[in-house]
Amino acid sequence: MPSMSINPKYSKIVQWAKLISVTGFAQIIVQGLGLVSGILIIRLLPTKEYALYTLVNTMLGTMTVLADGGIGAGVMAQGGKVWKDGDKLGEVLVTGLSLRKKFAIGSLLVAVPILFYLLMHNGASTLKATIIVITLIPAFVAALSDSLLEIAPKLHQDINSLQKNQIIVNILRFLMLGSLLISPFAAIAILAAGIPRMWGNLKLKKISAGYANWHAEPNPNIQRQILRGVKRILPGSIYYCVSGQVTIWIISVFGNSTTVAQVGALGRLSMMLSVVSIVFTTLIIPSFSKLPDDKTTLLKNYVKIQFVLIGIGALIVGVAYLFPTQILWLLGKSYGNLGSALVKSILGSCIVLASGIMFGLYTARGWAINPVISVPINVSCIILGILVLKVSTIEGALLYNIFIASAEYLINALYCLIKIIKSSNHT
Repeated sequence: MPSMSINPKYSKIVQWAKLISVTGFAQIIVQGLGLVSGILIIRLLPTKEYALYTLVNTMLGTMTVLADGGIGAGVMAQGGKVWKDGDKLGEVLVTGLSLRKKFAIGSLLVAVPILFYLLMHNGASTLKATIIVITLIPAFVAALSDSLLEIAPKLHQDINSLQKNQIIVNILRFLMLGSLLISPFAAIAILAAGIPRMWGNLKLKKISAGYANWHAEPNPNIQRQILRGVKRILPGSIYYCVSGQVTIWIISVFGNSTTVAQVGALGRLSMMLSVVSIVFTTLIIPSFSKLPDDKTTLLKNYVKIQFVLIGIGALIVGVAYLFPTQILWLLGKSYGNLGSALVKSILGSCIVLASGIMFGLYTARGWAINPVISVPINVSCIILGILVLKVSTIEGALLYNIFIASAEYLINALYCLIKIIKSSNHT
């Protein structure tokens, strides 16, 4: 009997379908737990405490971006070249982690005083602000290393191990949030997020050690390669810190704690987009980084990704538009009158997601926009948005977020396309 041959294209489709289904199912569990945890926090914390929690969460994102500054993208780009060699991959990862620890010091020096001021400006006492800042440390320490620890398993497509770890971390966080029933304070909610992540990182280190030698020494040559990319990416990262969180920053200064809590609660609903984001960062972006430098291949994958993002975004915004009352019910009575703001918030989050994925695609290949070009354009968009829109109101701030996110998406998508077009064709 003749042996049956399997079409290579069909085999590849089946392989990707399995990977995406495994990743997607696990992420439904992970994000489901995350969404339930987030809603639990919204419902259990008083409005003023939730406003403080929102400020801390926003600053944590800013601190993480500043501590990275493009290091993660550089590690992914360098790791994509040597991913089959455990010793060389270990050198890349250890070098990246060493750099990130140094950047973390600068991030803390910049972010902590600003956070302390914003907390007190929004009603926290000196003692409460100090306690909240201290409870932020475990989450920040975990954020320094978890994305780097995931690189080796991602490059080897060891998705199951990563997903199991994420599920356990989210279960632990959910269980720890039960303490809010007794002590409904922002500091408790922050600790409930940070401690499980630190435990999860210990497990991630063991998973990553199966593919990379973490006992390697930092490599000066690799460090120079990573820093070369950081110099190009860091200005954009700083801009991202400002523009990506501008809604919260503006309202925290010009608005009040109730408005901050409303924006934070709406942002929590955008967690549904994390499923899409993690599927892309776990599967698509690492695979894109390993593609040959061939214009036709890169362009074909780029176009597919664009269509997928547009379709997903349209679906999610459509659901928010059709069922605002049902969605806002999840947040409780305090947030039930935000139907129009909900659609704007979800739309802005979808555009931010698409922009971030475009950024991830080209930085994973070692490409970076020249800051001399990107920074003036981005700053001009920020100033123009402030002049044109009434950013002190929740509606105006959300429209401003859509405007800034759209500008970022166009810049990132066009730059990625230009770099692909300039790639060589291999026959």
